[in-house]
Amino acid sequence: MKDMIIHSAMFGLVIGDALGVPVEFKTRAYLKRNPVVDMMGFGTHHQPAGTWSDDSSLALCLAESLCGGYNLDDISQKFLQWYNAEIWTPHGKVFDIGIATTAAINMIKHGADPVLCGGATETDNGNGSLMRILPLSFYLHDEKDLKMVFKCVKEVSSITHAHFRSVFACFIYIVYGLELLKGIEKREAYTNMQLKLKDFIADHDFEQKEIDLFKRVLIDDISTVGENDIYSSGYVLHSLEAGLWSILTTGSYEDAVLKAVNLGEDTDTTGAITGGLAGLIYGFKSIPKNWIDSIAKKAEIEKLCEKMNTVLKNVSEEF
Repeated sequence: MKDMIIHSAMFGLVIGDALGVPVEFKTRAYLKRNPVVDMMGFGTHHQPAGTWSDDSSLALCLAESLCGGYNLDDISQKFLQWYNAEIWTPHGKVFDIGIATTAAINMIKHGADPVLCGGATETDNGNGSLMRILPLSFYLHDEKDLKMVFKCVKEVSSITHAHFRSVFACFIYIVYGLELLKGIEKREAYTNMQLKLKDFIADHDFEQKEIDLFKRVLIDDISTVGENDIYSSGYVLHSLEAGLWSILTTGSYEDAVLKAVNLGEDTDTTGAITGGLAGLIYGFKSIPKNWIDSIAKKAEIEKLCEKMNTVLKNVSEEF
């Protein structure tokens, strides 16, 4: 299983996304009556079963770029290639792209500095960078300096989402992922993340009102929050909370992603955010084979995972 950890995370993310695509925008009440229990086709975006969205596309673009090292220009150019339907689309065309991501990629197209392309106002806090950030954990897995981790996360997030709230949500997610990559149990990894972030925040002069927004994740225990108080909109804080809640209140890959998707609304992104972490936690063999086999461009994703495994081989050796 150890040499499949990258496969576990990447397929975990893509499958969580694909489970959510057919029911995106459906309400929680609707999904209580008609829950997602298996991979489905068509629905909201009229796509065949196993189709993933922009969440996976951009995560795969980031993963592919990182195979050649850390280069923000290359990452942003791969996003542009995807936008032009040249790479990493499930069926040769782009669908379900966010407004902020579209605006950022148009700036990339016109030659802007990648880190200046993302929206930086308080209204620019959709989940478009959180949904794609997971591959960065493999690149950073042996980085001991959290300041360097934060710097990289900030830069990669800022290509599309530059506000502190989006950046910090990504940072929390990556720090939790880095703990999981050490082979630490998910609950202990969550506690470790909280302790590390407490110290990190104390060493920085962040705006307190922004830090306070993350209280349920960083100070409290998000898993103790009742389902009615977990939200699953496209707002980055909601997505972070919903993903961690789905992970910490379930005991298997399948249960985690189905719980996430059945929260409703931004189902593909909640599924992707949850699925990537659940893959890290439970391993490739925990993912139902029929789900894996249904995924669009399965062979291409496998090839990318193998390339990542070769380039970043010490990830699997240490896990």
